[in-house]
This record gives sequence, C-alpha cells and structure tokens, in this order.
Amino acid sequence: MTDLSNYRNIGIFAHVDAGKTTTTERILKLTGKIHKTGEVHDGAATTDFMTQEQERGITIQSAATTCFWRDHRLNIIDTPGHVDFTVEVYRSLKVLDGGVGVFCGSGGVEPQSETNWRYANDSKVARIIFINKLDRTGADFLRVVGQIKKVLGANPLVMTLPIGREDGFKGVVDIVTQKSYIWDDSGLPENFKIEDVPSDMLDLVAEYREQLIETAVEQDDDLMEKYLEGEEISITDLKRCIRKGTIALDFFPTLCGSAFKNKGVQLVLDAVIDYLPCPTDVIPQPLTDELGEPNGELAIVSTEEPFRALAFKIMDDRFGALTFIRIYSGVLRKGSSILNSFTGKSERIGRMVEMHADDRKELEVAQAGDIIALVGLKNVKTGQTLCDPKHPCTLEPMIFPEPVISISVKPKDKGGSEKMGIAIGKMVAEDPTFCVETDEDSGETILKGMGELHLDIKVDILKRTYAVELEVGQPQVAYRETITQPIEDSYTHKKQSGGSGQFGKIDYRIKPGEVASGFTFTSSVVGGNVPKEFFPAIEKGFRGMMEQGPLAGFPVLDVEIELYDGGFHAVDSSAIAFEIAAKGAFRQSMPKAKPQLLEPIMKVDVFSPDDHVGDVIGDLNRRRGMIKDQEKGVTGVRIKADVPLAEMFGYIGTLRTMTSGRGQFSMEFAHYLPCPNSVSEKVILETKERKEKEDKAKK
Repeated sequence: MTDLSNYRNIGIFAHVDAGKTTTTERILKLTGKIHKTGEVHDGAATTDFMTQEQERGITIQSAATTCFWRDHRLNIIDTPGHVDFTVEVYRSLKVLDGGVGVFCGSGGVEPQSETNWRYANDSKVARIIFINKLDRTGADFLRVVGQIKKVLGANPLVMTLPIGREDGFKGVVDIVTQKSYIWDDSGLPENFKIEDVPSDMLDLVAEYREQLIETAVEQDDDLMEKYLEGEEISITDLKRCIRKGTIALDFFPTLCGSAFKNKGVQLVLDAVIDYLPCPTDVIPQPLTDELGEPNGELAIVSTEEPFRALAFKIMDDRFGALTFIRIYSGVLRKGSSILNSFTGKSERIGRMVEMHADDRKELEVAQAGDIIALVGLKNVKTGQTLCDPKHPCTLEPMIFPEPVISISVKPKDKGGSEKMGIAIGKMVAEDPTFCVETDEDSGETILKGMGELHLDIKVDILKRTYAVELEVGQPQVAYRETITQPIEDSYTHKKQSGGSGQFGKIDYRIKPGEVASGFTFTSSVVGGNVPKEFFPAIEKGFRGMMEQGPLAGFPVLDVEIELYDGGFHAVDSSAIAFEIAAKGAFRQSMPKAKPQLLEPIMKVDVFSPDDHVGDVIGDLNRRRGMIKDQEKGVTGVRIKADVPLAEMFGYIGTLRTMTSGRGQFSMEFAHYLPCPNSVSEKVILETKERKEKEDKAKK
C-alpha cells in the first residue's frame, strides 16, 4: 500500500476569471501529466472538457485529476468560480484535505472568493494562497494581502515577494530560503535562474522574513525561546512550524506569480507538498446516526480500518454513470461488494477508474486517501456513504442550498417527453441544487436552480448533449408566504355516514415563528382531551398544508402551531380524522392570521468602472436595491447591495450597456423579506390568472 504521508488531496478554488483553470494547466504541465498546455481563452483547457465550458471560457463542473511532484501524489480538483455553481466547490471542499485559493493580483478579493473561503472555513480545510496575474495592469501583491486580512478576516503568511510590477514582473523572492527565482521571456516554466535577493529588495525581504519567523515559531515554545535569545532558526525547523500552523488554520502561506506566464508555479507546488496536510494530518470525519447526528465515532484515515467512502459527485458520460468517491478508510478491490448505508442496498464494484479530466485509467485496487470514480453504480446519490457491509456506518452528510429560481419547459415535439424525462433524471442525480417537479395543474415540467446562468446551462445541456429541443417559459421567482398576526381558533371534523364515523376536535394557537425557523408544532394539551397517539397525525396534517399558502399557493415559512385543547370520540376518533381536522384548521385560520408574501433577497456584488458608478447605483435603487457598501479599487468600485431576485432578471445585459461592457456582477441568495403591497398584489393576481388559464386549458 502507498504511504499516506505522500498523498495530497487538494482543490483549486477562486472567483470567476482569477486563473484557477490556468493554474491547474500549469501544474499538470510541470508535473509531466500533459505535454502541451491548453488555454482557457482558446477553449482548450484539460479540465474544462464540456462544450459549454469551452465556449464560455468558464468552469461549470469540478474536474478531478492526479499527478506527481517530488515523489508525492497530488489528487487535484479544479472547481468552478461562478456563484451559480458553488455547490461544486462546496462538495469538493467537503472531501479534500487542503486547498489552493487563487486570487487575481488586480481584482483582489472578489465576491465568489468570499463565498468559497467561507465554505473552506466551514469544512476546516487548510489552504495556501496564490496571488496570480501579477503581470496585469493594476496588479498589487501587498494590496491583495491587505484585502485578504480585511475582507476575509484571514491571516496570510507572506512566503514570496514579487520582483517587478505589472509588465516588469519577472520573478519572485522566496523569503524562507532568501533566494530569488527569475524567469526569462521565453514563457517556459523551466527557464529560470536562482539568484541572490535583488539589492533594492533586501530591506523589504528582511522585514517580511522577520514577520514570517515570528509568526511561525509561535507553533513551538522551544523554538520561540531560541529565537528570542537571538539564535538562528534552521529552514527545516521553520518549514515544520509553518506546516503545523497551516494545518491548524492559524495562518495561510501566501505566494505570488503569474500562471499564464509560467512564473512562480513551482513554488506553489513545493508549498502544497511542504505545508498542506496529508490524509492522516486532518481531523477525521465524524460518523453519524440515521438522523445525521454525530455518534461520537470518527472515520480514522487508515488502510487497516473497515472500508468507508463518501460519494461526492455523480456524473453521466459516454461510458455510463460515474460515481466520484473519496475513500476515508480501508481498501477497495475490483469485484468486491459495498453497502450504501442510506438505502441499505449492496452493490458490486465492476470497474474502478482514476480520472484525468474526462480520460480514465483502470484500477484493480484503491485505498484510504484516494479520490477515484466507480463506473455503473445504480442507486447512489451525492452525499451518501459507501461502506463495508460487515461494518455499516454513515459519514457526515452534505447540506445543499435551496433553489431560488425556476423556469417551465416542455419539449417542442411530442416524442421528446420521454427523452427529456430520462435526461433530466440523470442531470438531477449529478447536481443536487438542480431540482425538477411537475406542475399538477398545468402538467408543465418546472426546472429549479441557483440562478439564470445555472438554468441556461442546463437547458443548453439538454439541447446539445441529449438532443431535446425545448420551449422555455419565463423565469419564476420562488416566493414564500408567512403570517404576521397570532390567532387562537378551534376546528371540528365530524362525518357520519352509516357505520363508524369520523370525529376530531382541535383547539390551537397559530403565531408567526422566528425567522428561518420553518414549521414548529408543540402540544400543551392536559387531561387527555386529545390522546397523545393522535398528536403525530395532527402535526402531519398541519405540516402537509405548509406547501401551499393561503395567498397564492406558495410554501409557508416560519409558523408556530400550538395544540392546547380539543375533544375526541371513543369510537369515531382516529388518526386520519385528526389529520383531516388539522388540514381544515389550516384552511380556516391561515387567512385570518394576516398572511404576507415574502420574496427572495439576493446579496449582489457589482464591479463598476469609476465613471459609471452613479449610473449603476441609480439602476440598483430603481430595482428596489439597498446599497450596503462601496469599496474603491484600483480599476473601479465594488458596490454591495441587497436586491429582490424579481428585479434582477436580465441584469447582466443592462450592466454591460451602462458600463460599455466593463461591468461585472455576482449574486447569491441572502434571505427572505416581506414584499411591498404593490408587488404582492401584482404577484397574487398574476398567479391566480395563470392558474385560471391552466384550468381552462385542462377543460
């Protein structure tokens, strides 16, 4: 078995266009995995193999690949940067031990960098930072380091300093070894010289080296004492302390360079080996019970333990379904049987492959620490645990955000319905933030996702990959309903039609709940007026009605219901009678509790050139936006605002027109807020009209 200390499972993540995929390409070239680097802007990057990725020059799905550097095995995942595909980043970080956060030298800490950084913090993933594109106009390494401290609240540990600025950027100084790496103009990564520190940088390097040593030796009391007594700290001891602090998330080694110009990438690879953890260095994954609560046991990373793995991605390709798994413990051999602890079903492993983007290498055996793909598993979904049938267990599951936008689709020709159903089924299995449902009234298929781009890509995949031509309806906002006034009420369900009847009486209080509390049901019945065995049926009745609110049929949020009294009949009362009573009570009382429509509010981050800031802010105000913050940068201004999703459709076109194509924006769901009356009335009216039309069409 391979020595696990030589493994590094890492992800590369960043904001759109910071250079993740280009950095991955350079790493693959340097490690000998590929012999010709492909460029993102030419649509030739190895890890961007989907047609949609090549055309748009963005990464849409995470891609896995394996390479070797200094006798260490690197399992690398290149993740998307666009906010609509953050689930790819989240689920990748969930199974990785370390990460490389790439930041643009001129753009600095951008919106998606913050989201990804937050995900990495939640998953407790150790990271190194690579500040890229230092050859760009406006690039400033130390400004970005300052932003990382201020915006992310992180502690960057500067490991290299750039030699030259913008067009004059030619190399980096390694602060640990106090040597400079200078590349020539050939653009080849191997064409560099190691020299002494340039004389004009001696003071700056000395200042940052002192900071680096002071920060690092805090990890070792004995070394701290030596340092305070004036002793020189050896490079070996220094690297050991930096590694310890990086794994503990006390600081983040920060390097710089230009991936596109092949400058500085070797030092990033060295830092991955020297400072990021191997599988046995990280805190083991907790095991959970059936309800997802930790049971106190841990998935110790070892080949001696029983087999445990997490399925973190499902992908359908020309050879069939691929299930990407991270093996946490044990050994997996071709032909062996594994248990899906969620479904309770066993599956036999036919083929195992090591992925290199969309190429694959057949494997006979895999072990703890490996990230591989299994071919042809039938009933496995993202986030499920695969384990040894003799030692069933469940790893900590993944939690995915709710979709905020939907569109209706239908095939252009009748024969496309079945084809569309099969294709959408595969796509839902691949992407947990992509949901599908059928509108029972209209029979339309509703696709739900994280944003306009997300759904646009899905429709494009249906068209190109699965040859399903679609008619696409207008995007619909995922409104919600709630109540604003407490109410006390009573409801009796009584039915007598010969033989045993039905009887259930409930007295209850309904009141607005805490924000984001969902649905809460409690009982304070005393004296047995409603027997306890009927409580679950009453709760089920109320909970089932929360899917359709009284105003326009949108799901209801944040309601507390308390059952405080009632009555029952010794013969006629049953669980079904009380469930029907609860449903009737909901219909009777919710309209009295002053229901209110809620709309999704998006956290919007807009970049605008200086001379268009006024136009952009004015437009956001017209869209009912609340401006939260403005931050001046070198090349423009970042405006942060909360804006209702309903007002953001087609925003990219408006922004580009206003800023002559130079503006950019990203948005993600923040929270729900009450709709203004004028908007609420319009939405309710439109919803009712749409339902009436659908009813007529059915008749």
